[in-house]
Amino acid sequence: MKKKFLDLGRQPITNSFLNKNTIKKNRIKKEFFYNLSAGFNKKNYLVSIMNFVNPKKQYTNKYAHRASQSKTMNESFKKIATRLKKRFKPKKTLEIGSNDGVFIKNFKKDKVIAVEPCGNLAKITRQNNFKTYKDFWSQKLAKKILKNNNKVDLIYSANTISHIPNLSEVFKAVSLTLSKNGVFVFEDPYIGSVIKINSYDQFYDEHVHLFSLLSMLKILSKTDLSVFDVEIIKTHGGSIRFYVCKKNSNHKKTKNLKKLKLAETKQKLHKFSTYQRFSLRVKKSKKDLLNLLSKLKAKNKKIISYGATYKSTTVFNYCNIGKKFIDYVIDTTPNKQGKFTPGKHLPIISPEKGLDDNVDYAFLGAWNFEKEIVQKEKSFLKRGGKFIVHVPKVRII
Repeated sequence: MKKKFLDLGRQPITNSFLNKNTIKKNRIKKEFFYNLSAGFNKKNYLVSIMNFVNPKKQYTNKYAHRASQSKTMNESFKKIATRLKKRFKPKKTLEIGSNDGVFIKNFKKDKVIAVEPCGNLAKITRQNNFKTYKDFWSQKLAKKILKNNNKVDLIYSANTISHIPNLSEVFKAVSLTLSKNGVFVFEDPYIGSVIKINSYDQFYDEHVHLFSLLSMLKILSKTDLSVFDVEIIKTHGGSIRFYVCKKNSNHKKTKNLKKLKLAETKQKLHKFSTYQRFSLRVKKSKKDLLNLLSKLKAKNKKIISYGATYKSTTVFNYCNIGKKFIDYVIDTTPNKQGKFTPGKHLPIISPEKGLDDNVDYAFLGAWNFEKEIVQKEKSFLKRGGKFIVHVPKVRII
């Protein structure tokens, strides 16, 4: 059903950071790799990766991403939590993929339920006295939750639904759990933004799907759920937020639906040729980035990477960027420091140690936090340091 349009080569699991013992004992030969390519479904317009990685390999007790450690994400989740409470006034809220509690901490603890399969993250929310189910979202889990709770008025999920291979199971479980006039609000990276700014690094093992409104309308047409509102937001370089309800609820469809549907049709997100052209731009981006890095290294410039991100894992492995170009990676996340990046095994250290006066350029792996980083690293820029970004095109800032 899916027709391939993009091949990003052999890739590792993006959250599998290697420790020193693994490197020293040469256990890297056992590192897991898979072939990352993306395809387009001509029937429902859904963009997905061609080969799914087993979720149990991805969402483990060592999951590295902590959403609350970003100032931008803290503010973003607080803002949407406030908006949702004001608009829908839920008596009970459930979050699918609660991470370390960055969203649910904005709710009263007896009014919210967390679902998080990663043991280390579920432990954090449990320790903070939030009711937490350490499991993958499914109909079985929904039934388990309903044994001890009434139906839910608001289900929220950020950057999680696109991670789940079986979307049919997702929506059946949501339908089971929602009250008659309940609302399911979820947001994920937006394929329209990916095409627009050439952010091919939104493709990696966790991003199983990249949604559009056109694809979601097709998918939900076969369920008892319906989109009644939609937003395009700036989060993660461009995301789409869906507002979904039961088809027999009292929620009325907004003008946003018609407006975005028309915009996506004009952008031709329902046409395979759009993705073929995108693939050509991705190849050019790789060539341009390697040319730039080669020229800088020929001048003996010191280049590091800012942010041990999942996106940069895709870029480095696709473009074959390793120690020849990048000395090391700096990252503020404590549980990434002292480890090595997946696939290319670049050492990760703290910004305090790594962003010294000898650094000439820093590749912005966390390009979606550009404003926050530029504001934070004014002294680096002031002394002549520069950032390299690859979206929407390869350039120096």
